[in-house]
Amino acid sequence: MEKFQTIISSAVPLPIEEIDTDQIIPARFLKATTREGFGDNLFRDWRYHPDNSPKEDFILNNSIYAGEILVAGKNFGCGSSREHAAWAIYDYGFKVVVSSFFADIFRGNSLNNGLLPVQVSPEFLHEIFTAIEQDSNAAFKVDLEKQTITIVSTGASASFEIDPYKKMCLINGYDDIDYLTSLRSEIEAFEQQQVAW
Repeated sequence: MEKFQTIISSAVPLPIEEIDTDQIIPARFLKATTREGFGDNLFRDWRYHPDNSPKEDFILNNSIYAGEILVAGKNFGCGSSREHAAWAIYDYGFKVVVSSFFADIFRGNSLNNGLLPVQVSPEFLHEIFTAIEQDSNAAFKVDLEKQTITIVSTGASASFEIDPYKKMCLINGYDDIDYLTSLRSEIEAFEQQQVAW
């Protein structure tokens, strides 16, 4: 995985609650086993008509919105436990998803795949949506080290929780295997001690 750096970016607003994983990536696109290419079908049924023409009123088809941050309504990622939902969001180009609540399995899948779920209060989420409504290019700073998200124009900031192990993995660009590999010298030293005993 890529190392997670502090991000300063505009955001794409999706103020819809209860967005489930089948809406994020429909089941008919789950045939691939590698992570690449899923971004093409992110929110497929919301983005495109049956004839594959873009739906002009869907936010991802609106050129005034862009950035590495997706801001969504509460209970994002509910529904089935498909890891492909996190793959699709990351492959599309988002590095952060902000919501007032995440489904637990989606949160875990995101953290395992380099996507940072930032959970904020409903009040701060409203502030974020308001900032984007006032300026489609509004910038937000996501500092994983400090565990804060800041609305750059106002300086308003909120903290977010993250599992310390997952935080360390994101900062270093580790998946679970990478983490174990990083401990190779310590593991080998421990094995040598066992042999010596």
